Amino acid sequence: MAYVQQQQLPSSAFDQQQYARPRHSSSREFAPPQPTNRESQYSVTPPRARPSRETARPSSQYQQQTQNNYGPDHEDYDDHTPPDPEDDNDDFFNGGNSPNPPMNGQPRQARSSYNPASAASDNFPPYQNSSSIATHSIRAPSPPPQGPILDHSHLRPGKQAALLSHEQTLELYRANAKKTQDPELQFEFAVFLLDASKSLPIPQPTNANVMEVEKALEKRDEIVREGISLLKRLADRGHAASQYFLADCYANGIGTPKSKQDFDRAYPLFVLAAKHGHPDAAYRAGTCCENGWGCRRESAKALQFFRKAAASLHPGAMYRLGIAELNGELGLSKSPKEGVKWLKRSAEHATAEFPHALHELALLHERGIDNVLFVDYEYSTELLAQAAELGYAPSAYRLGECYEYGKMGCPQDPALSIHYYNIAAQQNHRDACFALTAWYLVGSPGVLPQSDTEAFLWAQKAAEGGLAKAMYAVGYFLEVGIGTVANMQEAITFYKRAAELGDKRAAQRLKGSQSQPMHQPGGPGAVLHRNSDSDANGKGGKDKDCVIM
Repeated sequence: MAYVQQQQLPSSAFDQQQYARPRHSSSREFAPPQPTNRESQYSVTPPRARPSRETARPSSQYQQQTQNNYGPDHEDYDDHTPPDPEDDNDDFFNGGNSPNPPMNGQPRQARSSYNPASAASDNFPPYQNSSSIATHSIRAPSPPPQGPILDHSHLRPGKQAALLSHEQTLELYRANAKKTQDPELQFEFAVFLLDASKSLPIPQPTNANVMEVEKALEKRDEIVREGISLLKRLADRGHAASQYFLADCYANGIGTPKSKQDFDRAYPLFVLAAKHGHPDAAYRAGTCCENGWGCRRESAKALQFFRKAAASLHPGAMYRLGIAELNGELGLSKSPKEGVKWLKRSAEHATAEFPHALHELALLHERGIDNVLFVDYEYSTELLAQAAELGYAPSAYRLGECYEYGKMGCPQDPALSIHYYNIAAQQNHRDACFALTAWYLVGSPGVLPQSDTEAFLWAQKAAEGGLAKAMYAVGYFLEVGIGTVANMQEAITFYKRAAELGDKRAAQRLKGSQSQPMHQPGGPGAVLHRNSDSDANGKGGKDKDCVIM
């Protein structure tokens, strides 16, 4: 969002730099100019005539430095008093309202008449006499700075500043985009429009604001149409980035009728952008050919596009070629050696969007490939950590398991286990969510406090992801009343959902009495019996007697 600055910038950041400069001549010592008084402090004689710049030029280097430092033309000078109509904004030459004009055709001498009484103020003490200053060749002491030298307070919005509205911001960007013919700037504006349409505030529909909601939706559609129209014009001119972005919009149902995916229009644009050397477009065109999206399913053509993108070091294309070589896909014969080569190249260029090669290589090093890849647990965990730091949920979940159970040479570390589980769970990885349920049930001293409520919530999130054992766990929590209020009817609902997905415990529970809840919720075999010292080998030992895990 943009700010409207309605308050004049303070000058505190500049005054400190002006007054901190050393003085090299003692005979011309003077007090810093007062921002609210434009009268000169060098002469008490009223001006008789406007002097010319030819006769007012200072004859010393110091005077030139003083002019640069204290003249109103300097950009650091902050004066709130409106200038005199006849003033030429150069107080050093003109002396403000008190110049010292030339006398009898002689050049004006450097001003040495100084009035200490007029210079003294609340902020600046009077200067020492000239003899003392001349002796030490220093200027009078300045007041200590009130803040850091690099003060950016003048960049903060003033009291009267206000945020531009959503519509005003769009108008501001639109006006700037119309002033240029640069396709890159126009492309950025089109992308901004489409992003702005997603954040356009839409009021919650009620019976009283039906018209308001319709107007907001229509406004959003207008912004999308404007962005798509601009992308079309740029794409017709051969702008590769616009061709790819427009194709991506069509593939995701943006700017299409009823917001449906339209690969029939997306695929030709992917191909067109790929011909202009756009690596992402080549990769997406290969994906369309592989799956038959907007075109016929042709493995050979898909392979061509993937190779074209891989030549530009596209990590997704290199990963796809590696998997194809490993499994003999896309018309290729199995070649683990070539597949590993492609995966290694993809892993070297892995991004948050394409971290898959790191995870696949880690799994390969975990089990090894005869005569191609040896088993290396340490390197495998390094690859998993790299992928997890890029936000890849399966790698984070795998590392969580390794540090919980001590697998692949990893020490049992509850803190690291919970850390990696949390990375995966934040991306709705259902197994990671359910793993956090187990950790919250028992807690970890100094790492994670025990909380039945958190355990129930994470189990509920895992159940929403379709995990059968999580559905059974939620049913158990609801039946017994762990972390939530007991509700037998709702518990039966979750048991039925889990049984439909093949959970044998849920099916067995439904065969029993549904009028009475399970007994001994804290006794042997129940979920609350889990404790941190029941088994020295980690959670695996604790899970064997647990109703849930």
